[in-house]
Amino acid sequence: MGSSDRLVVLNKDEDSVSFIETGSGKTLGVVAVGSHPHEIAITKDRRTAYVSNAMGNSISILDTTAMTEADRIEHDEFQFPHDLKISPDESQLYVAVTYANKVFIYERPSHRLLKILPTGQRLSHMLAPTPDWKRLYVPNLGSNTLSVLNTETGEIEFHVSVGKKPEGVAVHPSGEFLYVANQDENNVYVLSTEHHGVLAKHPIGELPVRLVFSPDGRYAFTANRLSHDVSVIDTERHWEIKRILVGRWPGGIVFDPAGERAYVANNKTNDVSVVDVSALQEIGRFEAGIHPDGIGYLAAS
Repeated sequence: MGSSDRLVVLNKDEDSVSFIETGSGKTLGVVAVGSHPHEIAITKDRRTAYVSNAMGNSISILDTTAMTEADRIEHDEFQFPHDLKISPDESQLYVAVTYANKVFIYERPSHRLLKILPTGQRLSHMLAPTPDWKRLYVPNLGSNTLSVLNTETGEIEFHVSVGKKPEGVAVHPSGEFLYVANQDENNVYVLSTEHHGVLAKHPIGELPVRLVFSPDGRYAFTANRLSHDVSVIDTERHWEIKRILVGRWPGGIVFDPAGERAYVANNKTNDVSVVDVSALQEIGRFEAGIHPDGIGYLAAS
């Protein structure tokens, strides 16, 4: 974690992106984007970031060095574009489009549309790849299912029932299991990536919306909107071991590459909580824009 590392924070209600220095908490720049930016994906060289403008039905392409918007991707069938993921070879960009119930696949860096893949489910919202990127998991808020997308064939293989209003989702770094957080049940389902059966189910905080594993895989953090906290799950036992009180209405969570700090965007206090991972407690706040939600990390080197 370097002093010149930056957070990229998406401010939904002012249609902007803030670049915040992690060492000082100082805002280095603010970029205007489309309406209601929600999620972010960053290239490996950290020079380009993709931001989904959910209400603007577009994707902003940011030059992170200049801290400017370089271009936008638009499509007639974009209806609330939300989560984005870049393939490991960086040749493709996947976009979950919530109200269209589809996954869009774009070629990079030309941004030519390769495929539109209907999920056949309702409110397809997030994307979670396996470490080998052979599969992408797509939670469907309106169908209470998880779609399993085969990236080699470009097709949906099947759907798995995963509780009411699944949203937060991530695959453990080992690739052996994944977690799905369910808004209406306030719990986490643990699924095998081999047979997709439920291995465990445990309660967490109220209205969980995001779920992220620490880089070493030791913990999973969930952002719980209504209890205004972060659930800490021990991944060896799949149990919640602590809740960390943060700002109001927490959303996006990102770890630094070393896993020493986690950063939580707090929608209703307009700030970012800094969490010491070794102590499992909040140690500070950075000011952000209005209604910060999605968040990314730019390491200096």
